[in-house]
Formats: sequence, structure tokens, C-alpha cells
Amino acid sequence: MRYGQGVALVLAAGSLWSLMGLGLRQIEDASVWAILFWRSLGMVPVLWLFIHVTSDGRPIAAIRSVGIAGAVGGFGLVFAFAGAIYAIQTTTIANAVFLFTASPFVAAIFGWILLGERVKPWTWAAIGLAVFGMYLMVREGLAMGALAGNIAALLSAVGFGAFSVALRWGKVKQMLPVSMLGGVFSAGVAAGVLAAQGAPIVVSGWDIGISMSIGALIVALGMVMYTLGSRVIPAAELTLLSLIEVLLAPMWVFVVLGETASPATFVGGGVLLAAVALNAVMGARSQMAEGVANRARPVNE
Repeated sequence: MRYGQGVALVLAAGSLWSLMGLGLRQIEDASVWAILFWRSLGMVPVLWLFIHVTSDGRPIAAIRSVGIAGAVGGFGLVFAFAGAIYAIQTTTIANAVFLFTASPFVAAIFGWILLGERVKPWTWAAIGLAVFGMYLMVREGLAMGALAGNIAALLSAVGFGAFSVALRWGKVKQMLPVSMLGGVFSAGVAAGVLAAQGAPIVVSGWDIGISMSIGALIVALGMVMYTLGSRVIPAAELTLLSLIEVLLAPMWVFVVLGETASPATFVGGGVLLAAVALNAVMGARSQMAEGVANRARPVNE
């Protein structure tokens, strides 16, 4: 695959994911856990099929290869998925997706604490800037009565951060088997919560259809495209390219539903996006500098 094809796939994945909020806005009555259950049921078969094809017909072996780290990452995705659904249902799409972008910083802090990974100075600066941006949005959410949605969005970012750190801890190179485990675990947890609440798993046909379509066409298909594209794109550039989701998501709900957000949300979100962009750009420059240094080093070193 060429670099340009990888960029196109990652941008297509981000554009697909940006439709998530618009899709969830079409849900009529289903609860967070019912949506999570049916969305997971739509997502898992698509990922299973792709893993089956790419593993030469040995999907079980591919899933087992991720080990305990993959299982931990899969459980992290349960928090990520559930938090994202609740946040989108209880706060504005703009607020939710802006706060989701905090996940790289959560991963950096988790990696520093749990794995002893060094955090670069510019990342600490970006984290400080991101915290300020999040403060602006969460403060606004408190005033608007949307604090629970903001907390859920941050919990989703924590879940994605845990997912990323688990992959690094276990040196797991295959993201899709872990994502599929996340879908399986999410369906199981959602079913358990619904049973404990005495709530029905079977909801209206409309809500089931929307939830499963989101899982299969938006979440899973986007993951497949993102995974394929990421093979030829450095991690820092991936972060920048994936911001297309954050930029498009508020636009879809504004154009289709007329939903907008407060000025504080866009100011805080802009600060948070600037922090993400700063960290990604500095990371890309560091990778380039290391590449130049390695090429200049004598062969016998």
C-alpha cells in the first residue's frame, strides 16, 4: 500500500466515525446498555470476517495471539464504548467528540505511571493545554446541567487510553482482534447490566436496526479502514488525520438536526484540538530527526 492510499483510508475511517453522533440521535427509546449490546452484535461479525480473511482462515489463533494484554485492552474498550454512547446522548455532539480527543494524553500518563515510559516535555506542555481546554468545556457543562455527559466523555477517553497502553504493554501489533474482544466484552457487560436492571434486551426494531448498523457500518468498517491505513502512516500523523472525525461530527448534526453548541464548548474544544495537534506535530518532527540521525550514524556503530 502506498502512503497516499493509507491517508485516504484513515480519512475515510474518521469521516465514517464522525457519523456516530448523528446515528445515535436517531435512537428513539433504547437505553445506553441496549444500544451497546446491539451495536456490539453488529460490530463483531464484521471484525471476525476481516480477521478470518487476514489470518488465512485462523481467526481463533489471531485472537489468542493478543494474550492477556489484548483482553485488558478489550475491557478498556467497554468503558470507551459505553462512555461514548452515554456522552452523546446527554450532551452536545461537539462537547462529546472534543473531550474524546483527550485519549492520547490519558495514554501518555498511563504509560508513564504503569510502564515507565518517558513523556516528552512537549507532551507535558500539550497535556497542560488540554487540561485547560477540558476545564472550559466541563465548567460550561456544569452550568448547562450536562456534567454527567462530560464525565462520561472523559471516561470514554480513559477507556481508549487504557486500550492503547495495554497494546503497548503486551507489544500487541494486531488491533482488530482486540477491538473484536472489546465488542464481545461490551455485549456481555451490557447484557449483564440489563438483566440486573430487569430491563429488556429486545427493544424496538428501529432501535435495533440503527444500533446494529452503527456497529457494522460505522464502528467496524471504520476500524478496518483505519487499521489498513495505519500500516503505512507514522503514529503522530495518524493522530492529526483522525481529527477529521472531531471536525466533521458537529457539522453533521448542525446541518441535519440544527444542533449547535455554546461558544465555550468551541473555545475549549479549540484549545484541546490545538494541544492534540501540537503533540502530534512535535512527535512527527522528533521521528524525522531520529530518522536523520540513524541514517547519519556510521554502519559499524
